[in-house]
Amino acid sequence: MSLVIKEIYFPPSFQMVESDQALADVCQKAAQSRHIALDTEFIRIRTFYPKLGLIQLYDGEQVSLIDPNKISDFSPFIQLLANQNVVKVLHACKEDLEIFNHYFQQVPTPMMDTQVVAHFLGFGASAGFASLVEQFFQLKLDKGASRTDWLARPLTDRQCRYAAADVWYLLPLYQQLDQQLSQSSWKSAVQFECENLVKNSQQLKQADKAYLDIANSWRLNSLELMRLKLLAKWRYEEAIKRDLAQNFVVKAEHLWLLAKNDPKNISHLLELGLSISEVRIHGKKMLQILDQSRRSNKDDYPPPILRLADDERYRPALKALQQCLKEITPSDLPTDVLATKRSLEALMKWCWFKKQDPNDLPSLLKDWRRVFGRKLLQSLQNF
Repeated sequence: MSLVIKEIYFPPSFQMVESDQALADVCQKAAQSRHIALDTEFIRIRTFYPKLGLIQLYDGEQVSLIDPNKISDFSPFIQLLANQNVVKVLHACKEDLEIFNHYFQQVPTPMMDTQVVAHFLGFGASAGFASLVEQFFQLKLDKGASRTDWLARPLTDRQCRYAAADVWYLLPLYQQLDQQLSQSSWKSAVQFECENLVKNSQQLKQADKAYLDIANSWRLNSLELMRLKLLAKWRYEEAIKRDLAQNFVVKAEHLWLLAKNDPKNISHLLELGLSISEVRIHGKKMLQILDQSRRSNKDDYPPPILRLADDERYRPALKALQQCLKEITPSDLPTDVLATKRSLEALMKWCWFKKQDPNDLPSLLKDWRRVFGRKLLQSLQNF
């Protein structure tokens, strides 16, 4: 009986892993496999970092549900994550990578993301795991436990079976997708995309640039942006220190109001619409930061934020790029795999605003996309 048939015709079974020795045994056995499936269950509502509730691992024979609350020595699991002889298969892995990096300072490598593979094969950019399982195996997964509090204990049998299914079907799904991928010319491109996901997950966000994530920051002048930059940096660092989602420190729109209006006292903070708790806990600190901005050197002010939409070249250039994209995209590749509207805009910004800085290349001029990106860049020469 083949591996694929096994998972289709038998429901997922699992073992709970609740001790250091059990984890070591599971990881030792998994290290003998060429591929393992990984997933995590977590909660993230008010916290800056996700709270890990469960790790699922399937080595092709046994599903293991690892309870992080019961484990004190994760070194065997960390070694498995780093084992270059074992490919880790995940689906839509961005948050999983963040969890592994935060909790274990190690991301799974080498790694293949079945959502990325499916995108290259024409299943859409956000193909869901359950929908792919249904398409390939005609099985409808029970998603009734998807809103589980994964930090609560004990977990019910239904919750555990739901978690187990996420890796039980993942390996055979990967095998089906990989078989199709091997018949295309895009396998190395998929590997690059997966490696890039891993690489990006390890890059720390710069607190000094947190202000760029605030909505409508482009509406502010350089002085106002200086205020926002200092406020956003403080909020970001405070959120990490308190492990609190940034908007539960101070709402982003309130930082924007502070930067725009430069209040001088507590009463003015309340008049601007800040909550009583925001003012009570952080009011004095925010006023101190605003005072600090008044003493800042003008040479340190951020430059005004340029928007492509305000450039008269934008619309005709975007239209030309989109037409060029249709013409150069290979017939066996979905157009939005090669380039999205956002990546076309990044190419325009690089060309017009960043003076074609070779040290800050957009994604369309990297690796497998480079040959196509150069053709797209040529279509910008007339703008």
